[in-house]
Amino acid sequence: MDIRQLRDEDFEQKLELSMYAFQYDASAEREEELRKTFKPERVWGAFEGEELQAQLTLLPMQTYINGQVFEMGGIAGVSTWPEYRRQGLVDQLLRHTLQWMKEAGQTVSFLHPFYFPFYRKYGWELYIEYKKYSIPTALLPKKVQTEGQIRRGVKDQEVLASVYAQYASRYNGTLVRDANRWEVAVLKPEGLKTAVYYDEHEAARGYVLYTVKERELNIRELVYLDEQARRALWTYIANHDSMVDQVKLQAPADDALPYLLHDPRIEQQIVPYFMARIVSVKDFVEQYPFEKGIVENIRIDVKDSICEWNQGIWDVLINEDGHAQVVRHDGLPDGVQDDIQQYSGVQLDIQALTSILMGYKRPVELHQWEKIGGKAEAVELLERRIPRRETYLMDFF
Repeated sequence: MDIRQLRDEDFEQKLELSMYAFQYDASAEREEELRKTFKPERVWGAFEGEELQAQLTLLPMQTYINGQVFEMGGIAGVSTWPEYRRQGLVDQLLRHTLQWMKEAGQTVSFLHPFYFPFYRKYGWELYIEYKKYSIPTALLPKKVQTEGQIRRGVKDQEVLASVYAQYASRYNGTLVRDANRWEVAVLKPEGLKTAVYYDEHEAARGYVLYTVKERELNIRELVYLDEQARRALWTYIANHDSMVDQVKLQAPADDALPYLLHDPRIEQQIVPYFMARIVSVKDFVEQYPFEKGIVENIRIDVKDSICEWNQGIWDVLINEDGHAQVVRHDGLPDGVQDDIQQYSGVQLDIQALTSILMGYKRPVELHQWEKIGGKAEAVELLERRIPRRETYLMDFF
């Protein structure tokens, strides 16, 4: 068995396996479109001779974490022919691509799981859940007068991307979108409509992407940078009350819409979504922006049975500006011992570390649930140096 990147001539095998595994058929027109956009170097396959038995796609992406851009490897399209399942092919593909991501400088990886327990075995952990609303038009936010104006049908990528980047960078785990993603994934769906809110100074401060069909308004994205933009966009949405019976949308886990409604008894769901995994502890933590404070050192004992380069004890020296220097426990850098005002340590696996640094869970609560070990003072050190920021993701791959 050989693991390698696909070649142009492997397109038909890749498409055939994808259609079988994900249960869809591609028309001749769609197949030609997929062929033109096929990037064989992004697809890894397990081959026996020239026969493709299993595959996954590794997408070079970027994500926001604490307002900073991190290189991220997005895993998608994991599939195996049924006669070759449970033979360890996906296991080998995942291990291989983790090594590849490390060498490519992708310090974190995201994926959408078909089954959470399966990917937890390989170190990925849930990092985001979102709220899903279904709102009858009678319960929509009240219409209010705001300064500025709504402009419908705006498809200017620069305008939308500028608002999105300001909004997305407030969360952890959102994607940094390039022009191709806007064109191919965000703005492409048939029937997609847009509306942008401009304030009294003609600055774009929010937008909504949505579809209207069969008396349902389905919001794909609702993005706003301030309260005035939020009210203006919801007034615009509520002005559809004569043509729709309900509005559906997803929102961040910390969204306060029910509280802000006159009657909060709307249908709500909490939906577990994507998983994340730190690929390289040293590289990720050294890029990670901690809270500013005194010079402190914390020792982390990391368990990672898949990525041996993460396994072990690490000394994390955090300076006043929140930048960290990470070394294995065979000693701290010369000359820094006198600057350390507090020392302590915690024990945790790669999933817990990912949850904490992504901002999905706090060290104190994981310690209470016995998901991490260590003395209280060590956990409290970690607690105060990790910024509080909600996780969110509006994209799918």
